[in-house]
Amino acid sequence: MRNFDLAPLYRATVGFDQVADMMDRVLTTDAAQSTYPPYNIEKTGEDAWRISVAVAGFAEDDLAVELRDGALIVSARKSDDGTERTYLHRGIATRAFERRFQLADHVRALNATHADGMLHIDLVREVPEALKPRRIAIESRRDASNAKAVN
Repeated sequence: MRNFDLAPLYRATVGFDQVADMMDRVLTTDAAQSTYPPYNIEKTGEDAWRISVAVAGFAEDDLAVELRDGALIVSARKSDDGTERTYLHRGIATRAFERRFQLADHVRALNATHADGMLHIDLVREVPEALKPRRIAIESRRDASNAKAVN
């Protein structure tokens, strides 16, 4: 993998720290990062998404979903039920994992559901009113001069 020097980006920009940090994280992440557990990210609306994680073999109590530092963190740790088992073939992985998803500004998790071996997390972007576009009325010069004369 190539190494990229992001120093010029830091020297020439102001206020883009989050973007630069995210690029730095992505570029320094090991290419052999685990693909376990498999997941899907689907767009369910203009400002809505669903992350579906395959968590076969995990109960609800084994799973944790939390938001921390702008990231959605899905983790699981299989609780030991105390029974000794002998497997002839073990193809269902139930090893502990932690999967991180970096969220954009104003994206929040609505809910998480666990059904049929899948963990579904619904996300939505809620832009504050102050950041939404708004229309500004344009006054004619005549209206502006009349307003000054009246005041």
